[in-house]
Amino acid sequence: MRSIASRRSIMRGFTASIAAVGLSRIHSVRAADRITGRTFATRSEVVARHGMAGTSHPLATHVAVGVLERGGTAVDAAIAANAVLGLMEPTGCGIGGDLFAIVWNPNSKRLHGLNASGRSPKLLTTDEFHKRGLHRIPSYGSLPVSVPGAVDGWFELHGRFGKLPMADLLAPAIRYANDGFPVTEVIAHAWQRNAARLTEFAEFKRTFLPNGHAPKPHEMFRNPDLAKTYETIARAGRDGFYRGDIARTIDSSMRRAGGFLRLEDLAAHKSTWTDPVSTNYRGYDVWEMPPNTQGIAALQMLNILEGYDIARLGFGTSSYLHTLIEAKKLAFADRAKYYADPEFHRIPVNALISKAYARLRRKLIDSAKAMRVVEPGHPASKHGDTVYLTTADERGMMVSLIQSNFRGLGSGIVPDGLGFVLQNRGELFDLAPGKFNSYAPGKRPFHTIIPAFVTKKAVPVLSFGVMGGDVQPQMHVQVLTNIIDFGMNLQEAGDAPRIFHDGSSSPTGEMMESGGTVVLEHGFAPDVVRDLVAKGHRISAEVGGFGGYQAIGWDPTNRVYVGASESRKDGHAAGY
Repeated sequence: MRSIASRRSIMRGFTASIAAVGLSRIHSVRAADRITGRTFATRSEVVARHGMAGTSHPLATHVAVGVLERGGTAVDAAIAANAVLGLMEPTGCGIGGDLFAIVWNPNSKRLHGLNASGRSPKLLTTDEFHKRGLHRIPSYGSLPVSVPGAVDGWFELHGRFGKLPMADLLAPAIRYANDGFPVTEVIAHAWQRNAARLTEFAEFKRTFLPNGHAPKPHEMFRNPDLAKTYETIARAGRDGFYRGDIARTIDSSMRRAGGFLRLEDLAAHKSTWTDPVSTNYRGYDVWEMPPNTQGIAALQMLNILEGYDIARLGFGTSSYLHTLIEAKKLAFADRAKYYADPEFHRIPVNALISKAYARLRRKLIDSAKAMRVVEPGHPASKHGDTVYLTTADERGMMVSLIQSNFRGLGSGIVPDGLGFVLQNRGELFDLAPGKFNSYAPGKRPFHTIIPAFVTKKAVPVLSFGVMGGDVQPQMHVQVLTNIIDFGMNLQEAGDAPRIFHDGSSSPTGEMMESGGTVVLEHGFAPDVVRDLVAKGHRISAEVGGFGGYQAIGWDPTNRVYVGASESRKDGHAAGY
C-alpha cells in the first residue's frame, strides 16, 4: 500500500475530479440501470444448491467447484483453491506465507478457528537489529522473514475436515504450474508494481520475471519449480515441507542471504486451533479470530457503531462516514497497544470487545469534529496484499480462509529451486522494547489478515472476508453495515463505494498528530466530501487499495447458497 504522503491530494483537485466525472460516471460505477434496480451491484448474486466457492481468480474458483462436485469437503476445496492461487496470484499469497481460517462444522454446529501463522527465528535477537543501527525491521530481504505457516495450516485443516487425498487437491495446481496459465489483468498490474522492488534478488528474478520482466495481461506463465515443490508436499506430506529437503533448502538459502531462519525453526512450527470471538451486532453474531490478528478491531468498531441509528444516517452520508471514521480511530488506537501474540502477553480480548467498554469509547466521538490524536483506552480486565477465499459444500460445511505473503510478493527471498517467495510478515514487529508487539525470538508478529463469519441464533449466515492489509477491519464493518443497516444484497454490499482511514496510529504504536487521512473511492457526492473537510478530516482519493471481497451466504428458507465476489479483482463466485 502506498504511503499517506503519496496518496494525499489537494481537496480542490479531488472535488473537481468528481465534478468532471459527472453523474453519468457515478451511475456507471453504481450500475444503477440494472433491471433489478440494485443501486450498486455490478452483477447478480450467484445462487447454487449443492456447493459454492468464491476466490480472487476464476481458475481457482473453477478448481474449487470441481473438488466439491467430486464429493470433496469445503476444506478440500479451499486447500485446492489456495494452492492454485499461490501459483496464479503470487502477488498476494503462497506457501511461503501464513494462513488463518474459520470453519463452520455442520456436525458439531460450531465454529473452529485455525491460526496457522509462523514465528520469528530463534537465532534472531534484538541485538542484531541494534548492531545494524535499525529502528524498524526492513520490508524486504532476510530480516523480516518468519516461519511460513500455510502448509501446516493445510494439513491441520485437512486432517480434521478433509476427505479427498491431498495429492488430488494439489493436482490441478501442479498441472497449471507445469503447463502454464494466462495471467489476468489485475494480477499482472500488481506483479509489475511489486516486482520492481525486488530485482536485486537473483532467484526471485529467475522465478518470477521470465524474460526479464513481469508477465503482462494474457501472457502465459509457468512455474515448474513450484510444481516440484507441490509434488513433494503431496507425496511426503507436512513433514516434507518442514523437516525434509524443502526445509533444508530454505535453511541453506537463508544462510546465504544472511538470514536467521533455520531448519530447527521449521521443524518446531505448529499451528494453533483456537475459538473465534464474537460480538452481537443488531441480532447477528459476528465472529473474528483473536490476536495475534487484528480481527477484534472490527468487533470493537461494530460495538461503537451499534449506539447510532446507522440506517437513519444513510449510506454515503457525511454523518455516517464521520461516525465510521471516528470509531475506526478508537479501535485502532487499542490495536496499536494491545494486539500481539497471546503466548507472550495476556491480551484483554473480552474487555476490548465488551459493550460496556464500547459505551465508554463512544463518548469520545464528537459528531461535528474529527479527532486528531487518539490514545488507547484502558479496558477493565480480569487478567500491503493478501488473498481471501470462501467455500461451502452440500453437507453444510463453510470455510472462511485468508492467506498472505504480507507485502505483495513477500521478502524477495526465493529458496533455491522451490518456486515460492518467503513472507516478510516479521516487519510488523515493533523494535521498541516493552510493548505487547515488541520483537522477540520465537514470537508470532501482529497480523493484519482476518477471515470473518456471521451466525444468527447458532445458524450460519455468512462466510466473508475483505483482503487488503490494515484496511481489513474497516472493510469488514462497511460490508456488514451495508447488509444489516442498509439492506444491500451480498453483491451490492461489496460493490458499493468504500472508504478507509489511514493513520492516527500505526501497527507499531506510533501516534500521528495529523489525525490521519480519509481515502475515498469514487462514488461519493461532492457535498459529502465538503462536509467531511468541514469536520476536520483530511481527504484523499485513490484508485485501488480498497480491498478484495468474497462472500457466501446461506439462505435457510430456500436452502441454497448465495455467492458474491469482488468487482475490483479478477475472480468470481460460482457453484453447482
